[in-house]
Amino acid sequence: MSIFYLIIGLVLLVIGGEFLVRSSVGLSLKLNLSRMIIGLTVVSFATSAPELIVSIQSAMDGLSGLALGNVIGSNIANIALVLGATALIAPMMIEKDFFKFNWPWMMLFSVVLYGMLHLGNNLERWEGVALVGLIILFLVLLIRRARKNPEAVDLDEVQDESKWWKIVLFLVLGGIALWQGSELLVNGAVQIASDLGVSEDIIGLTMVAIGTSVPELAASIIAAVKQEKAISLGNLIGSNIFNIGSVLGITAVIEPFTIDTNSMEILNNNLFWMIGVSFSILPLAYIARKFEITRFKGALYVLSYAIFTYLAFNTL
Repeated sequence: MSIFYLIIGLVLLVIGGEFLVRSSVGLSLKLNLSRMIIGLTVVSFATSAPELIVSIQSAMDGLSGLALGNVIGSNIANIALVLGATALIAPMMIEKDFFKFNWPWMMLFSVVLYGMLHLGNNLERWEGVALVGLIILFLVLLIRRARKNPEAVDLDEVQDESKWWKIVLFLVLGGIALWQGSELLVNGAVQIASDLGVSEDIIGLTMVAIGTSVPELAASIIAAVKQEKAISLGNLIGSNIFNIGSVLGITAVIEPFTIDTNSMEILNNNLFWMIGVSFSILPLAYIARKFEITRFKGALYVLSYAIFTYLAFNTL
């Protein structure tokens, strides 16, 4: 029965994530936001909704390891698995400006999270407030930069995709699907962990993380196929920023995290994985074809995720 809950939960998360992405893009088009801004903000927040719902649900159920493992594992999956798989389908160009603003912010959030967790193996309410404040600062600076470099929006696309009744309908359906999906996913994952004798941290880092990263995978691949590669890359980087700043921040404000010593040892190793794969975008951008994530580089990312998953279960 736990497998059934897990599968149904994943399906509902995918459906809910897709509905939220559609409503979010429609709303952003009405506001005439650029493709990169759409990817970094609206689409990122929408595709991070499963992580937010699952993390809040897990924390309130006393499963802090699952909640934190979900975010750390999802951030690793977003770069190593999702970016890698997307590059295999359609290689992506990286703008030089990406390393002046977007990438440094992702690294900052990753390092800040590492520092907070090592202050006392927990995330207290004030730290959650600090993370939310940091994400607000990021958004303010991002919008200021966007105003200096406006990008034209296809008016035909706006008329087709941003009808108010569609935005509201997709928003409501997406929210319901995410809520029910998170309940089933957490219950199924915890039961499987119990049956297999696997810790909740490992399940959060792998199975749940992959499940909540499916919306990012779907949105990035669809965007890449449609040649909207700015949305694709912006979605992944923005999602990692939102996962730490808003998902963990809001969750810690609602229900502070307390991590036991064994869980912290497991999560500690994977924090280095998260920081490592995030940092790797910089050197890879200068290897072989400059400022391009080629299919070969995508294959390296997918291989690294396979190694990460193997090592995660091999720690048992």
